[in-house]
This record gives sequence, C-alpha cells and structure tokens, in this order.
Amino acid sequence: MTAPTALINVAEDSVTMFGRELMHTLRLFKLLFVGAILVPVVMLLLFDYILGGPIGAGLGGAGRAEPYIDFLVPGILMMTVAAGTAATAINVCTDMTGGIVERFRTMAVSRGALLFGHVGVSVLRTFVTAAAVIGVALLVGFRPKASAWDWMGVVGIVVAFSFALAWLSAALGMVAKSVAGANASTLPIQFLLPFLSSTFVPADSMPSGVRWFALHQPFTPVVESLRALLTGAPVRNSAYLALGWCAVIALLGYVWARVAFSRGTR
Repeated sequence: MTAPTALINVAEDSVTMFGRELMHTLRLFKLLFVGAILVPVVMLLLFDYILGGPIGAGLGGAGRAEPYIDFLVPGILMMTVAAGTAATAINVCTDMTGGIVERFRTMAVSRGALLFGHVGVSVLRTFVTAAAVIGVALLVGFRPKASAWDWMGVVGIVVAFSFALAWLSAALGMVAKSVAGANASTLPIQFLLPFLSSTFVPADSMPSGVRWFALHQPFTPVVESLRALLTGAPVRNSAYLALGWCAVIALLGYVWARVAFSRGTR
C-alpha cells in the first residue's frame, strides 16, 4: 500500500469514527447540556450576580474600571473548554471497556481513527458550547470590544486549547479503569486549575505561593489571551505562551493516548 493510499484510508476511517461519535453526542444531548453548557453558565451567573459586587469593587480599587463581567467571561469561556474533557474521557473509557475496540481490531480500521474521531467531535462540541456560553454572557451584559481579527484570535485559541485538552482527556479515558474513574480524572482540569488561575481574580492579587503557581500553569496565559482579545487590551506575549502550552499538552496527550491504545483493551 502506497503512502497516499494509506493516508486516504486513515482519513476515511477517521471521518467514519467522527460520524459515529457525533451520533453518540446527539443521542446524549442531556449530558452535553448539563456538563458542558449548564455548569459554565451557572458559574457565570453565580460570580456575576452574587459574588461580582465585592469582587468587582476590589478590581476597581486595583485600578480596573471595566465591569466585572468583562473580566469574568474570558475565564468562563476557558472553563467551558475544560468542561468538555469529562465527556471525552467518559466516551473513550466506554469504548475501551465495552468491547467495541476489540471488534474494531478485527476489522480493516486504522488504529488511530477511533482517537481522531473522539478528538474531532470533542473540538466541535466545545466550539458549540463556547458559542452558547458567549450568547448567554451577551444577554447578561457582556460587551466585548474585540475587532474581527480579535474574534478570529479568540476562535483560534479556543480551538487550540480544546484540541489539546481533547487529547489529554482521551489519554485519561484510555488509562481509566471505569467510567467513574474517567470522570474523576478530569475534575482537576475542570475545577482545580481554573480556580488557581486568573479566571476570577488577577493572579497578582493572590498569596505568593499560589500566585507563582497561577502564573506558571497553562490556564492563566489562555485566560489572559482571551481577556486581552475580547476587551481590546494588548495581548503581549500571553498568546505565545498559551499556544505553546497548547502544543505541549496536545503532544503529550497524543503520545500518551497512542501508547495506551496500543497496549490493548481492558
């Protein structure tokens, strides 16, 4: 088999697996709505309407005049991307433990097609949920100052970050022994890292030890890049850091997932 033919076969198998996973997503729409849309929206409303008053007053005292929701929405958008990791890890774990992968191994199906299908649908799913969250944010008062080029940058960072986390969550689903374990393994990505970043307050307002961690973990440059693009502030080097972190996470997740997949099913 020539190289072009092999690539065509991989592409065709990946498209087939993409369609399969897309059908699963549409059938489990409630899981998508609750896990990937409802949770970020609740966090947005909670921090804007209940906690936004005192937090926003503190940010104003630090020399920031913009409404707190303009500061908040980029972080919630990043949490929306992180929230999609649970569904990806659960779906991958279900395939690995349910016997379907063993059937695929007996068929003329490319080994990486299943993973590419999961990752592709995860990125699409995240893009749709992020658009829904931005729509809700606009309804409650978010007023972005982004230009058309800035919005393209926002889309690019969201896609890159969701692609990276999709590979990481696929790897977590590969090594998890149960669906519950796959879901639990993504909780640090969904909640711990976002709360220890500049999602809700600036990193420079945190205690020294926490501040150091917040400034040197991947979620903070992603949030700062989105915040700068959406509010019209200078992006500086945060975008390069964000894309660098996305590349590193995607590479590690891809290698981990492929190695775990090659070891067989459970």
